[in-house]
Amino acid sequence: MVPDELRARREAIVREHAEAENRHEFDVALDSFHHPRYELMPIGEVIDGAEAVAAYYRETREAFPDQRNRVLALHHSDDVVLMELELTGTHLGGFRGLPATGRSFSCRMAAIFEFDDDRLMSERVYFDQATILRQLGVAHDPLTLTGRVATVVNHPLTIGRALLRSLRPRRGL
Repeated sequence: MVPDELRARREAIVREHAEAENRHEFDVALDSFHHPRYELMPIGEVIDGAEAVAAYYRETREAFPDQRNRVLALHHSDDVVLMELELTGTHLGGFRGLPATGRSFSCRMAAIFEFDDDRLMSERVYFDQATILRQLGVAHDPLTLTGRVATVVNHPLTIGRALLRSLRPRRGL
């Protein structure tokens, strides 16, 4: 069990880190880490080191200048603080080859802040990338007619093979 004093220090670090990102005080957010490191789980990206994390902050805020996180809950365990949050932003600048759509997004996420004593070692973020892309207008819900048509047009071989497999008689078990 984590002593109350350590738990309070960790929570203060996580809250200040989140608020520094909202204020665009990225030097403060960077300083909250012992060694800056983000792991963006849905896209398999690891951003490691102060220069890389600073570049990530610049890239995301140029694309989403009003990006904000709203802490919904914090949960504590032996070596992590889990944050449930809502991230919002408006796509007003290019992002990784995608021109600005002018649309906003809102996505619930979970961020795991890993600690060694009271030193923040990394932030591992889980989110549904498809939710954000749909809200930005560059992806469609695959359960809608538009989404099904887009899936067939964008992935004809995969859908064609799946259709052929579904037409084959099944062998007994």
